[in-house]
Amino acid sequence: MDTELLAVRRINAYYADSHVLHDVSISLKPGRLLTLLGRNGAGKSTCINAIVGFLPPRSGSVMLDGAALEKCSPEQISRAGIGLVPQGRRVFGSLTVRENLDVAARRQTPAGRRVWSREDVNQIFPRLHERRDQLAASLSGGEQQMLAIGRALMTNPRVLLLDEPSEGLAPQIVRELGNVLERLKSEIAIVLVEQNLGLAMKVADDVVLLNTGRVVFSGSSDDFQAQQAQLQSHLGVS
Repeated sequence: MDTELLAVRRINAYYADSHVLHDVSISLKPGRLLTLLGRNGAGKSTCINAIVGFLPPRSGSVMLDGAALEKCSPEQISRAGIGLVPQGRRVFGSLTVRENLDVAARRQTPAGRRVWSREDVNQIFPRLHERRDQLAASLSGGEQQMLAIGRALMTNPRVLLLDEPSEGLAPQIVRELGNVLERLKSEIAIVLVEQNLGLAMKVADDVVLLNTGRVVFSGSSDDFQAQQAQLQSHLGVS
């Protein structure tokens, strides 16, 4: 499909008087995974925050399947079909795995949108089923990341945003995460913020590279890899 699902157009965002995003544009199509790359402080997480409404842009537009989101509240944006897996996982530690999934469940959703059940999530992450009655705080870092992704899926998103999902995870878990993202992107368009360049390039169809809040590259992952030597000065990834 060639139709844009998520279209971010020339957004500008500020922290107080500090201008942190400068005319940033992103285009995401169904069935694609776009990775946002850049050094620490380049504006990647800020871009995610602008899309989900935590830091509304002062100018520019954010469109989901043609509907404007830039003036909507985070709750409205979530209900429209934007799911977030936040940096640091932020699972509800005092709730069980089952309760974390159930609290996010959204059973009423517009016609045509995939409805995710706890059983669907458990098929992707069998360990969550095994630990369904454990408190989330007792899970390993990798299991908490699985739970954070599963919880976001329970909101029935059309676009899934993941902010640094591999942070602090063992290499084997990072490989498992890559396999999960490959599987998910056939059903949900994904924006991935990632410092692990190996993981990012394994799963990415498209790349946007930021430096000091500005887009310095936007294109396919093949084009990015062909130009990587020239773009290396903008990268702070491993």
